[in-house]
Amino acid sequence: MDALDQQLLALLRANARLPTATLARKLGVSRGTVANRLARLEDSGVIVGYALQLRPDARPDEIRAWMSIAIEGNQTRQVLAILLGEPGVSALHDTNGRWDLLAELVAQNLAELARVMERIRLIKGISATETSIHLQSYKLT
Repeated sequence: MDALDQQLLALLRANARLPTATLARKLGVSRGTVANRLARLEDSGVIVGYALQLRPDARPDEIRAWMSIAIEGNQTRQVLAILLGEPGVSALHDTNGRWDLLAELVAQNLAELARVMERIRLIKGISATETSIHLQSYKLT
């Protein structure tokens, strides 16, 4: 990827619905150049899809939390297999440092969040967890 690809991706991260003509104008290139680059980025797997994003407050009854997870020994694959099937986990990330995984949790209320956390803590191979509830988001420009 070159600088133009990076600029194109930055524009799409801000608004994935921008028309090709608008992207071309903002980048100072032709619509064909944008279309070709988008096709190449999609074909190579850099862009894997386009998604709808809701404001964090658009679903006020939904509770989101992040759980940092430490895994015992070499049990990562077994733990991952279970976590990928956990309905309360909306995203799962491999990390470095003190924690091995970062899981984004979603629940409709605190009682449900407690059940999700308990199910995760009982997974064989998890040695420790730390959870933080998402309170508010701020947009950085």
